[in-house]
Amino acid sequence: MANERLLGRLQTKTTVECLWPYILALLKSKQVYAYEMRHIIKERFGFEVGQVTAYMVLYRLESDGYVMAEWQNVGNRQRKYYRITEDGLNALNDSIRYFTETSANLQK
Repeated sequence: MANERLLGRLQTKTTVECLWPYILALLKSKQVYAYEMRHIIKERFGFEVGQVTAYMVLYRLESDGYVMAEWQNVGNRQRKYYRITEDGLNALNDSIRYFTETSANLQK
């Protein structure tokens, strides 16, 4: 029981509370509009995130220059699609390197 609680806390800290690498990873493979992001995160990474949380992280990534937004016509609607920038790709690669090194260090 205690191990499950500890693991749950670790999972929350490295997913929902540190959402930006997951968003950048999604945007590396395709452009996404904000509303669908939560659903893709759940499907691809297996955890749920609140809509407001996803928007807040996405907007912060945009203001910091890690993603760019572009309005597109879809049917008769305008949607704001996000894509990763070069700085975002560098940050994603840094996060992957961090997680890889951390995992290797834990296995020593």
